[in-house]
Amino acid sequence: MTTSPGAGRLHLFDLDGTLIRGSAAAVEISRQLGVGEEIAALERRFLLDGMAPDEFAVQAHALWSALTLEQVVAAFEGAPWLAGIREVWADIHAQGGRCAVISLSPDFFVERLLDWGADATHGSRWPAVPFTAPIHRPGILNAAAKVSIARRLCAEYGLGLEDCVAYGDSMSDAELFAAVPLTVAVNADHHLVGLSLHTYTGGDLREAYDLIRKSEA
Repeated sequence: MTTSPGAGRLHLFDLDGTLIRGSAAAVEISRQLGVGEEIAALERRFLLDGMAPDEFAVQAHALWSALTLEQVVAAFEGAPWLAGIREVWADIHAQGGRCAVISLSPDFFVERLLDWGADATHGSRWPAVPFTAPIHRPGILNAAAKVSIARRLCAEYGLGLEDCVAYGDSMSDAELFAAVPLTVAVNADHHLVGLSLHTYTGGDLREAYDLIRKSEA
């Protein structure tokens, strides 16, 4: 990758449907446990019927009562990740920028992206695996929390929201897209129509990232 403008930007990435194409952490975890149909029903209630994120988490926690750390690792490693994630984050760092992942998915899954080069990860706070504690509902993130976390990260890094780039795919990203000027809808649904500066469909994060680089060249 060649040198790009916008040094010092904070790039904010959604996880489900964005870095993981066509799937989500909950789906991949459920596949390991053989409860794919059950989680699909919960996903429909969340996406179509307005189920709150904390209620989704409580019900998913019940489905995953036997979850092991080995199954979390298998779910993470087997997920359909976009190509080029590590390369994009390395280039962001080379330009003096930072990258963070903000997701409604469990923190024990999201934090694994620190090993890929993310400067920070923020997921919903779940009990440690294997579970010996219930879900603490206030620790489950929602769409508004993404904006609050972005503001906190900006304060930590000495930046403003005007210095951010957001990548997302669905309704959980809409509030962040409304707050950040540079946005890329990645394999997105109708919730981001009219909110995103750029739109990308495909399987390589490098191509989505190039939309920002070229627009600032």
